[in-house]
Amino acid sequence: MNKLSLERRAQIVSLLVECTGINPITRITGVSVHTVLKLLADVGEACQQYQDQHLRDLNCRRIQCDEIWSFVGMKEKQARLKSDRPENVGDVWTWTAIDADTKLVPCWHVGNRDARSAMTFMRDVASRLANPIQLTTDGFHCYLDAVNAAFPHQIDYAMLVKMYGSDPMGERNYSPSICLSAESRIIRGNPDRDHINTSYVERQNLTMRTHIKRFARLTNAHSKKLANHKHAVALHFMHYNFARICQTVRCSPAMEAGVSDHLWSMKEIAALAD
Repeated sequence: MNKLSLERRAQIVSLLVECTGINPITRITGVSVHTVLKLLADVGEACQQYQDQHLRDLNCRRIQCDEIWSFVGMKEKQARLKSDRPENVGDVWTWTAIDADTKLVPCWHVGNRDARSAMTFMRDVASRLANPIQLTTDGFHCYLDAVNAAFPHQIDYAMLVKMYGSDPMGERNYSPSICLSAESRIIRGNPDRDHINTSYVERQNLTMRTHIKRFARLTNAHSKKLANHKHAVALHFMHYNFARICQTVRCSPAMEAGVSDHLWSMKEIAALAD
């Protein structure tokens, strides 16, 4: 079987992490859709495994968590109308955590927006930390039991509860909701009120929508298979953590967190699948 050169694979990976759809990639590179998706699966799985192994014993102090919406195949309201609803279609939520100091994303979880996913995600967060932290989440109620189970001992935990409403002067259909108020609620411990916010993780959500074509709104570039969706997310965070300079810390988040000693190239990421 013919195998793409490392340079060609690095080119395709570069396009994938810069919000380029599968069909445009095939036109730019001259390779087939099947080849691009196979490379995404191989590299995405390798990125998932690499980060799962190396993002451990992290000396984080302040973690922020949030969830970002997307969908696979069709939106949930359409999937519910299907009498023979296909498996793994509908709304999909990506749970993300970010270190407010290094901007590292230590872990994420792709699943539903429910108690089970909250529990899985928060246990994963806790397993990667080497010391107690201050944690801030939004007001989603499933976090309460999940945090208590994942952090049975010391933690400083607060929720930032925001109230949203529509802008009476804006567009009706596509304008984002405006934040009417924000209330910080201390749940456990003694968190520093000056650092009770979710600004960094919400900014990370914007980065995901900017760099992952599957998360773009009002397009037909959404994921058709859940597995490919997960691979794209894993590849994105590999690029974000290891190969992209964060303007705030002026190096990659992995370098700032002491996980990596250099800025990764796209060839290094593409070569992980080998």
